Amino acid sequence: MSRMASSKNRSAEDARAQAPAASVRTPRPAPEPIYEGDFVLGEPLALDCGQTLPNPTLHYAVYGRLDAARSNAVLVCHALSGSALVGSWWPELFAPEIEDRLVDTRRDCIVCINLLGSCYGSTGPSSVDPRTGRVYGPDFPLLSIRDNVRAQVRLLDSLGIHRLRLAIGGSIGGMQALQWSIDFPDRVERAVVIGVAPLGAMGLALNHTQRMAIVNDPDWKGGNYLTHRQPRRGLSLARQIATFSYKSPELFEERFARRPNRNGEQPWLHQPGANGLLGGRYDIAGYLDYQGAKFPDRFDANSYLAILRMMDNWDPLRDAGTPEAAFAAIRARLLLVGISSDLLFPARDVQKLTEIMQSVGVHADYREMITAHGHDAFLAEQVELVRLLHSLD
Repeated sequence: MSRMASSKNRSAEDARAQAPAASVRTPRPAPEPIYEGDFVLGEPLALDCGQTLPNPTLHYAVYGRLDAARSNAVLVCHALSGSALVGSWWPELFAPEIEDRLVDTRRDCIVCINLLGSCYGSTGPSSVDPRTGRVYGPDFPLLSIRDNVRAQVRLLDSLGIHRLRLAIGGSIGGMQALQWSIDFPDRVERAVVIGVAPLGAMGLALNHTQRMAIVNDPDWKGGNYLTHRQPRRGLSLARQIATFSYKSPELFEERFARRPNRNGEQPWLHQPGANGLLGGRYDIAGYLDYQGAKFPDRFDANSYLAILRMMDNWDPLRDAGTPEAAFAAIRARLLLVGISSDLLFPARDVQKLTEIMQSVGVHADYREMITAHGHDAFLAEQVELVRLLHSLD
């Protein structure tokens, strides 16, 4: 098992842009799970890459109780740097103010499972390989979204959950929700897939530059670094690249424009002790540096690399060959949500994916969040997202 940070004090999944004080919403208290723990697969997990992961651990949390008919199970799937504690990073999903909301702990049993490859309790690169007695590090195998779904099925089977009323997730979480509908069509009644489609060339390029930032940090040491000596500079830079891919030009212009850094730096003046090549920062640079500096305190560099590859490689059409082979077996009612200002997964790609599935008879609908928050909108504008999703037909 791998654990990077205290689950009780874990921050929201993706850092948000600073907002003027007048517009900050009072945070909702995070709902507490009724159970948080580990599930160990009793046998090796066969992986799509041809390797196996021996007896991996899945860390998970449960909110609400399973009814007698076992018909009220909801699976919430997290994104890249998320955890099983969905109440801490998606609290508005549980908001009591909206009637007929999609998820309700008074009605539903909500399960969230930490991804394999992560550092928040499930088996990942910082876990010990039982075959060698050493930390996996760079020897951790290539994982896929399908591998994770197969492992999640085993966990839910152990809980007596054989059908999901709903599978929902954003970003990589959306990949999992859709993959559940593809691979286990008789086990999913409805799926909500938010802000995701197979990555295009721009997204692949952004992920590649993040990888290069990490592996070119001398402290990465080929992936064999000590936990307390991870490549902070490379991981920090990777997170800065990711942060501007999660936002939008409109949001950055509104929040930062060409203002100097709020600590008083003046980029246009010579700084004592500095040369002409470096000096004071603009506000956007200060913000990115801040987000990058705090990320290595809560996430592991090798886990970041493992999950980036998982994101890059997810493509149901490539795996199956044709739309019919990829999607025609889906029985769930699907809702795909595009985000109008998303740079990482453009809304047009999400809409195109919806149309491909519709063309082979899948019950798939499309809605779009109109927002300047970029890809991060499903976390940064949670109230608006819940309103968009409530009272689905």
